[in-house]
Amino acid sequence: MKSGLAGATMMLMALGSAQAQTIGGSYQVEGTNLDGSSYSGTAQIDVTSATTCRIAWDTGTSSSGICMVNQNAFAAAYVFESGAVGLVVYELMQDGTLDGVWTIADTAGAGTETLTPIE
Repeated sequence: MKSGLAGATMMLMALGSAQAQTIGGSYQVEGTNLDGSSYSGTAQIDVTSATTCRIAWDTGTSSSGICMVNQNAFAAAYVFESGAVGLVVYELMQDGTLDGVWTIADTAGAGTETLTPIE
């Protein structure tokens, strides 16, 4: 029983690591602002460990931050050029797309954002 549990744990750890490795790369960004207007651009995710990464967006406004993946959850905290702090939470879809919602500290509402891998 113990060896079966250890094997299952190792397999889950390997799966988590593989997911983190596949998250890195360039993405097309499509989103909606807090006021409902749309925006687009690109994002770059650079993997820094099995669960962590760095992310940078260029959507007419630049922002960058840290990110973390856990199974199909992907979260990022970021800072705009203006100094405003934001948070985005994505769901990692089976096709590699990240589907998320975001907000800015001390600001009402939430925006939406989809990151689609650029191949």
